[in-house]
Amino acid sequence: MLKKLIRSMFALTAGLMLFSNAQATNQLSTAIGGYDTVSYFTEGKPVQGRAKHHHFWNGAVWYFSSEANRDKFKADPVAYAPQYDGYCAWAASQNYKRPGDPQVWQIEDDKLYIKVHEGAQKKWRGDVPKHISQGDENWVKIAPY
Repeated sequence: MLKKLIRSMFALTAGLMLFSNAQATNQLSTAIGGYDTVSYFTEGKPVQGRAKHHHFWNGAVWYFSSEANRDKFKADPVAYAPQYDGYCAWAASQNYKRPGDPQVWQIEDDKLYIKVHEGAQKKWRGDVPKHISQGDENWVKIAPY
């Protein structure tokens, strides 16, 4: 009986440790698949970042293709970070979350919007101001989940 209780407690402790570790991992993820968010603005395309040029911000590690881009981001992260934390802007406008694809993007009014795929990008472009308004309104409700 005592052995069974000890094994159960050990299993429970191990499970809690794994759960805790998973939560910690989720709290610090790699932003937008490791792409350099500044490059969308400076080069007009996504460029893969490098771990040696990183910065921690908003619960994620951000990678940059150069030290200069990292420093630009550090100086004003809100100006360069994608809207909706890099989740699909179209999905946000429809009141749900989907991971964004860093290769499917658009800059509108100096803000970066990432979409899940080309189909979502096409729908988004149908009425950008409306979708931005809807996405902004919905994001405060869906972001925590």
